[in-house]
Amino acid sequence: MKSSHKRRVLAATLLLGASPLAFAQEAPETLDTIIVTGVGPQRDTDEMIGNATAINRDELVQKLSGTLGDTLASEPGVSTTFFGQGASRPVLRGLGAERVLVLTNGIGVIDVSAASPDHQAAADGIDAEKVEILRGPAALAYGGQAIGGVVNVIDGLIAEELPDEPLSFDGLAATNSVSDGTETAGKVRYTTGPFVLTLSASARDFGNYDIPGFAESSRLRASEEHEEGETHEEGEEDHDHEHEEAYGTLENSFLQTGTFAGGLSWVGDNGFLGFGVRHQTSEYGLPGHEHAEEGHDGEEEAEHEEESPFIDLEQTRYDFRGGMNLNYGILTDVAANISVADYTHTEFEGPGEPGTRYDTDGTEGRLEVGNLIGNIEGAFGLQYLDKKLGAFGDEAFITPTKTKNLGVFVYETYELNDDAGLEGGLRFDDVELDNSVAGKVDFNLVSGSLGAHAHWGTGWFTGVQLSYTERAPNESELFADGAHLATSQYEVGNTALDKEKGTNLEATIRWENDWLSAGGNLFLTDFDGFIYLTPGSTLNEGALTDVVDGVPVYLFSQQDAKFVGGEIYGEAKIPQSALSADWTAKASVDFVNGELDDGGNIPYLPPVTFHSSVQADWKLWTVQANMTIAADQDDPGAGSLPTDGYTTFGARAALKLSALGFGKEGTQLFVEGRNLTDEEVRYSTSVLKDTVPAPGQNIRAGIKVSF
Repeated sequence: MKSSHKRRVLAATLLLGASPLAFAQEAPETLDTIIVTGVGPQRDTDEMIGNATAINRDELVQKLSGTLGDTLASEPGVSTTFFGQGASRPVLRGLGAERVLVLTNGIGVIDVSAASPDHQAAADGIDAEKVEILRGPAALAYGGQAIGGVVNVIDGLIAEELPDEPLSFDGLAATNSVSDGTETAGKVRYTTGPFVLTLSASARDFGNYDIPGFAESSRLRASEEHEEGETHEEGEEDHDHEHEEAYGTLENSFLQTGTFAGGLSWVGDNGFLGFGVRHQTSEYGLPGHEHAEEGHDGEEEAEHEEESPFIDLEQTRYDFRGGMNLNYGILTDVAANISVADYTHTEFEGPGEPGTRYDTDGTEGRLEVGNLIGNIEGAFGLQYLDKKLGAFGDEAFITPTKTKNLGVFVYETYELNDDAGLEGGLRFDDVELDNSVAGKVDFNLVSGSLGAHAHWGTGWFTGVQLSYTERAPNESELFADGAHLATSQYEVGNTALDKEKGTNLEATIRWENDWLSAGGNLFLTDFDGFIYLTPGSTLNEGALTDVVDGVPVYLFSQQDAKFVGGEIYGEAKIPQSALSADWTAKASVDFVNGELDDGGNIPYLPPVTFHSSVQADWKLWTVQANMTIAADQDDPGAGSLPTDGYTTFGARAALKLSALGFGKEGTQLFVEGRNLTDEEVRYSTSVLKDTVPAPGQNIRAGIKVSF
């Protein structure tokens, strides 16, 4: 790590512990945030051993970006697989893709976003009411794919309670300078008797975005110049290689999305039943992606035809959900969810030239029954998934695969007294993957956890949890065999892979009083048979080679690994302080280190990252300033270059129109600046970090209305 970024992160960490103390005054009482994601009784964030976050609608509007991973990237312990404006998934504590489960209303998104970082997740938060994040193993609730955590996007299409008002509307319209883009969203809810009708729509239109300098990082340009110099010295043919390097604007980074959704619910005194449908379309460019035309002799032609590949995506999803209070013996309630989705996306090599097509259709259902036996409260249930994945075309790096998963689970909490408790559970899964070429593989999985927590009269909360999770390899890890040009890799799966086993130990400590809260989570995750991509060789046309179709070969391998990390966070709320404003200060630092059993580095880990913000509410105005400091990532893993750190600044001002009598609370005009110093930002968690930087300086303005 560069010494400057070391000093910045160290200073910021010290500031995290010291800054809230400067605001010590009496503050108003705040309500805890209820987390609905999980299994068993619903609890607020302050009652959970793990680090859980709930982001409400107003916060989502402030953080909103083109994709889900980018929207959540400023949260403690969260990063992004950033693939330009069009695709990203959240990375939790250094784990992403197949180890972080993205849900919509508690059911999987049923797409192909976990198969590749250039595939967009079929949930992005633009029309969500809330997003919940559970860091660390949540496999007891959702299976082995949640070994890294869960992100649950709650859209509110199916109402579970009658709204306070018979008619309501929430809308958003905004524009940004970095891509000359616009974004709009609207949701209307109408109630008549026991019925609730919800309709929503949203759209984005982002052009190619501005970047501070070259698209290629200085490290990559230096390595290319070094390689070219060595080739010239060896006397090989000089191609007079000329770079037409992108500068100032990232070509082919556009994004266009549209969603239409509706839901109808019946809400009674002791239950609800509802149906929802959501249709989503998206078209986005794949930046940093070039194709080389091949001659008839199989050799790459000297002159390359650069194309502008893009993805055209469409998904229709149907949700059925119901719940009922039972109060029958030890049974307290029952809830059932069923989702059916039809997803397809086509990767176009250029205008009017369809290439590879991915089709996924699936059904996922979940049944959960609550129970109460004395001081023991919890739930048991089952979950079922039936999904088909098909890939067709010249660049289909995976053959059609059917996946079936049946899981049963139980989770119970036991209150020892008002100040302490125990919790734990078990889950069993049977997973079958049936590939059209390689045949069937089966995995029997077991997960379990045991935790304890205690409250102390001085405002302290402490907890510790031990969990064990097993995850089955996914379709790509088992069956991939082909050039994946979006990531510039020839991926080779391994049908001999064993299930991945993870043992996680996590400890938490929190303290709060009327105006200040602070806490931290430390974790250790020990993997037996961690699955990862690493450079290697494969047989091609009878010869062993490390380059196929012009891209390097990467193999899915398995090795023991260990992750150590944590999050430290604090918040202070001070009413009527300086300038007679209500002040809120937040700060956090997160870190994770991962190492393979042979001493090698795990690729695509986030660096030590510090976030902070200060907000003032004053009469008609809300004003905020924020800062992010990311250290260098000097341990990039095999086949990757180190990543430089960065420091970014942002600011936001909002005029409260509701205070002027227009709309309900939350109605506002806003203007904000992101990355105000036009810093070059590259995410070490992105496979395209050296060719696709994050957007530069951006001014975003808009209006949010609620009636």
